[in-house]
Amino acid sequence: MEKIKFATVWLAGCSGCHMSFLDMDEWLIDLAQYVDVVYSPVGCDLKEYPDNVDVCLVEGAVANQENLELLEEVRAKTKLLISFGDCAVTANVPAMRNMLGTAEAVLKRGYLELGDCNQQLPYAPGIVPELLDRVTPIHELVKVDIFMPGCPPSADRIKATIEPLLNGEQPKMEGREMIKFG
Repeated sequence: MEKIKFATVWLAGCSGCHMSFLDMDEWLIDLAQYVDVVYSPVGCDLKEYPDNVDVCLVEGAVANQENLELLEEVRAKTKLLISFGDCAVTANVPAMRNMLGTAEAVLKRGYLELGDCNQQLPYAPGIVPELLDRVTPIHELVKVDIFMPGCPPSADRIKATIEPLLNGEQPKMEGREMIKFG
C-alpha cells in the first residue's frame, strides 16, 4: 500500500489546531501506517514544501506576504486542501486587526502609538514579513476542498475528517459535531 503524502501548515493563528491534532493521541500511531508526513511545523524541520502532496491541513488566516506565498505554493502542490480551524475558515481573531484599516495603520498603532520606548516600525526585509492590508480566510485566495471549522476543531472532528480520506472517501462535513464554529 502506498502511503498518502500528508502535510500541515500554520499561517496566522495560535497553533491551537495543531495542538488539537496532537490530541488524537494513540490514533496518530495508527495514522502513521497510512501517511507519510512530508511537511509540518509539528515534528518536522523541513524548509521547502514538497511537490505532489495528497492532503494538507492549513491552519490560520493569511496576514502577511509570507503567509500568502506559502498558501499559494501549498495550493499549487497539493491535491486536497483542508481549511483547518476557524482562523483558516473565517480569518477569526487574526482578522480583528482589519478594523484598523491598512497594514500601515496597524503598524503605527502597535509600534508607535502604543510603544513604550524606542518607538519604531519593524522593517527588516527578508526577516520581518510584510503585512497585508487585510487578513483573509484562505478560501478568498485559493480553492479549498474541505472546510473544517472549530476553535480549535476537536481531535474527534479531525479524526472524522481524515479517516475517510485514508479509504479514498470524502468525509461527511455535516451536523453539529462536524461543522460547529468556536
